[in-house]
Amino acid sequence: MSIVTKTGDGGQTALVGGTRVSKDHPRVEAYGSIDELGAWLGVVLTYPLPPPFPQQLRSLQRQLFQVGADLAAPQAASPYLKPQALEELESNLQALLADLPPQKGFILCGGSPAGARLHLARAVCRRAERQAVTLSHNLAPGEYFNPQVLIYLNRLSDYLYVAARLVNLQQGGREEEL
Repeated sequence: MSIVTKTGDGGQTALVGGTRVSKDHPRVEAYGSIDELGAWLGVVLTYPLPPPFPQQLRSLQRQLFQVGADLAAPQAASPYLKPQALEELESNLQALLADLPPQKGFILCGGSPAGARLHLARAVCRRAERQAVTLSHNLAPGEYFNPQVLIYLNRLSDYLYVAARLVNLQQGGREEEL
């Protein structure tokens, strides 16, 4: 399979199902941010991380492919993102929260190298969420949108925030409160 197709040279790309749209279409913007988020998780995985983070972040990368597929599929017959993904995410989030001291105020992003990049991943996740909301409000008649995507992205940003704080705590990264 060749990576060079030249079909996008004019500023268009194909969605799932073959519909061609502009590369700045809201669907493309949303799944592009999902792709960026998965890449940032890959960057975080290059740092030494204590369990359970490596396994959880790899699972999140796989789930983000499902989210991206849902966003790229205007006519999907069934969702790519399965309910189990949200259940797993919420379970992991609750487990991390149990190991984290209560937050007293707002904190500045930073800390350890891995923690700071998890904060960056959270910001990208929030952008993807905003773009998905915009898409959900501007669907053409008959277009599909998996509503679980919005719930998943909202919960994922919570997870990434908590993960950043916990990684910083475990790796000696200082949280600076405002």
